Amino acid sequence: MTLAPEAYDDLPEFPNPRAASCPFGVSPPMRGLFDRGPLTRVASWGASTPWVVTRHAEQKALLADPRLSADFSHPGFPSPVDPEMARGGHSDMSFVGMDDPEHARLRRMVSGAFTVKRVQAMRPAVQRMTDEFLDAMLAGPKPADLVQQLALPIPSLVISHLLGVPYEDHDFFQTNSKTIVSSVTSAEERQTAHGNLSGYLDDLVGRKLTEPGDDLLSQLAERVSGGELARSEVAAMGVLLLLGGHETTANMITLGTLLLLEHPEQLAAVRDAEDPKVVEAAVEELLRYLSIVHLGRRRTALEDIEVAGETIRAGEGVILLSELANRDPAVFPEPDTLDITRNARPHLAFGAGTHHCVGQPLARLELQVVYPTLFRRVPTLRAAAPVEDIPFKHDAVIYGVHELPVTW
Repeated sequence: MTLAPEAYDDLPEFPNPRAASCPFGVSPPMRGLFDRGPLTRVASWGASTPWVVTRHAEQKALLADPRLSADFSHPGFPSPVDPEMARGGHSDMSFVGMDDPEHARLRRMVSGAFTVKRVQAMRPAVQRMTDEFLDAMLAGPKPADLVQQLALPIPSLVISHLLGVPYEDHDFFQTNSKTIVSSVTSAEERQTAHGNLSGYLDDLVGRKLTEPGDDLLSQLAERVSGGELARSEVAAMGVLLLLGGHETTANMITLGTLLLLEHPEQLAAVRDAEDPKVVEAAVEELLRYLSIVHLGRRRTALEDIEVAGETIRAGEGVILLSELANRDPAVFPEPDTLDITRNARPHLAFGAGTHHCVGQPLARLELQVVYPTLFRRVPTLRAAAPVEDIPFKHDAVIYGVHELPVTW
């Protein structure tokens, strides 16, 4: 379907921030897309009019469809980044922006570090880190910023240990990561931040080539020595895993904590649970309900695809919004109600298909440890400011809060 110029004015705009009056819910304009049907056109970056897929069933099917490309250098790829810049490598995020077989080749080289068995073996270490950061927070002044005292340090330290990145450099990589995921910084600022991280990881890989350790970057450096990988490929994978390994989980810790503070009965169930399955179910429901990754999972059609009575033409952009799929009443009854007892596991917070989040077992583990530990050790925890005064990240593509003052 080719749109006449005058039709652009009639299309809903994308993206749209969440409403300040309902910071935990889907933004009203995005919810309006769901009401339009399984697929609808939007007016997006530039003159782009990509399709938005709103429903769970269609999203899950398309995320597994090889006719959709994740390569953001395609001219029709829906993105605020100019495709010419993407082709120049400025937006390189390793295998996330690739298709099979190259995507599968690189992904296999890191996926072994994130298997459920290996991640579960890290549980005692994550528990110890959580207790140590809580010790420091409880010994310090009140109110405390939960972001800086707990939510950001834990996943940063965990992914640093796994990759072999010196944790003492956390200010550097957290600052540059924050710039990359910001929706208000300029393209040049994001390029600079990405270049800073790429250069840092490249130097670190160089050191691993001569002084390997017991970490993932050292294992990948061995593949460089064996001719399987280029050093730049390892650096790009390092940027992806370092950024993804702390940004998303840190935001889930703070946002989930604030949401549970708003639902004290469900917080109490998490705090008092003796069965770990109660906590596991609560984590899945928080992942479903909050759906913190904005801008959707974006693709380009490689050939015509028939979906829900519409035809996505080859070369057209497609945006799959998990925050809508995760509120689909056909899958989640009363989807706008937080219910930690429901089976929320069909959610698409981690995507689906070959591009599902490689680090999801680690994210789940960290959340399963942090939430109950925080509420058990600080049973009188409360926000030190009303929700309307909390600075939510309406300016970022990964939603959360900039700071969360808490007291007890």
